Amino acid sequence: MLRGRRGSRVRALEGGPEEEAPPAVAEVPSALLPSLQQPEATAEQILLRGIFEIGRGSCDVVLSERALRWRPIVPERLAGFSNRPKSLKIFLNPQSHKKEATQIYHEKVEPLLKLAGIKTDVTITEYEGHALSLLKECELQGFDGVVCVGGDGFANEVAHALLLRAQKNAGVETDYLLTLVRAQLPLGVIPAGSTNVLAHSLHGVPHVVTATLHIIMGHIQPVDVCTFSTMGKLLRFGFSAMFGFGGRTLALAEKCRWMSPNQRRDFAVIKALAKLKPEDCEISFLPFKSTQDLQERRAQRSPESDYSEQWQMIQGQFLNVSIMAIPCLCSVAPRGLAPNTRLNNGSMALIIVRNTSRPEFIKHLKRYASVRNQFNFPFVETYTVEEVKVQRKNNMSGHNPEEKNEPHEFVLENSFPWNVDGDLMEVTSEVHVRLHPRLISLYGGGAEAMNDSKVTCSCL
Repeated sequence: MLRGRRGSRVRALEGGPEEEAPPAVAEVPSALLPSLQQPEATAEQILLRGIFEIGRGSCDVVLSERALRWRPIVPERLAGFSNRPKSLKIFLNPQSHKKEATQIYHEKVEPLLKLAGIKTDVTITEYEGHALSLLKECELQGFDGVVCVGGDGFANEVAHALLLRAQKNAGVETDYLLTLVRAQLPLGVIPAGSTNVLAHSLHGVPHVVTATLHIIMGHIQPVDVCTFSTMGKLLRFGFSAMFGFGGRTLALAEKCRWMSPNQRRDFAVIKALAKLKPEDCEISFLPFKSTQDLQERRAQRSPESDYSEQWQMIQGQFLNVSIMAIPCLCSVAPRGLAPNTRLNNGSMALIIVRNTSRPEFIKHLKRYASVRNQFNFPFVETYTVEEVKVQRKNNMSGHNPEEKNEPHEFVLENSFPWNVDGDLMEVTSEVHVRLHPRLISLYGGGAEAMNDSKVTCSCL
């Protein structure tokens, strides 16, 4: 029996090739359709054509003046993709951005996964950290990959959980961070947040259907990961972090959750600029030499004392410190916050903004939105590194005891907030950031070639 179901017609691809049919015809990814012949009576006027569910399968249905015909859609052309998943575990964060993740999944992602014959098991998270607790214990034996639908913070939570699980299964102590085990399953990221930095860096665009098709085709990209630790204890895994202005902006935004995402972001940026002040820090870093050198040293479990003479140290007043293992593309920085960093080149970008006037700092921020070099300022320094240590020298830096602040504002002024992949991390002691090459595999590809074709700078 033929059943037309809401959401069963696929209208997902923008800009794809169109079938020769009336405007009501739905577009279908070409890789998912067999070579369908035209209806026998080619002279007949086609009244309607679309994708409908018949029984348990999807069919290409053609309604003409004389007959109703349908053919099963078999994803036969996907057989050549060796990494194509057959079964996926999906975590969905219903609170992401404007609470649109559920709608995005059911209207744009689920129809394509069904069309490709991929089995799914969907879990909707109920609170922050829910995916982390579930992934510690849930059974993943029958799945080929894990997919998260949400923003950058949620993607980081799922990636962190997969990496923690890999260390636990391998019996690796997470407090000894030189030799870590790769995550067993690849992770797919469906962008449903406000900035979608990770998905944008992976695919070149923060596009839901593009991300879904990369998962369907099994395009896998190994990606570098950072560990954040303090006093020898692992805090979390991540891909990028900001301290100073970037951390304080996020801390302010988190206190205004009752606002809409755009209002919250704009308010936090304006207030952080109004209260702009430098951090008195000591930054130590190990310059990057080569991926082979890094891997050999880690494999030999060389202690830090063996290469202590290679460390460099900078002291001073800094407005912002960025440490990034991925390019961090987003709408406000189309070339990326770290444009010369790649997903898996074995190094991190360390970008230091020294103390300067507010107008000059704003000018630096505005440069991210243009093609001009955002690092071409005397107060900006960039380095290519493999490890970084950040120690705040005085928690009361820049505070005037005669100023009247609200209690929560005073705590914020003297806290040590970090922005790690869109999540707030507050630490009072030294933070040690270490790069681990190709520690996780993500579904995606193509952004590297796009970046390489654009204008590049030689600052990093």
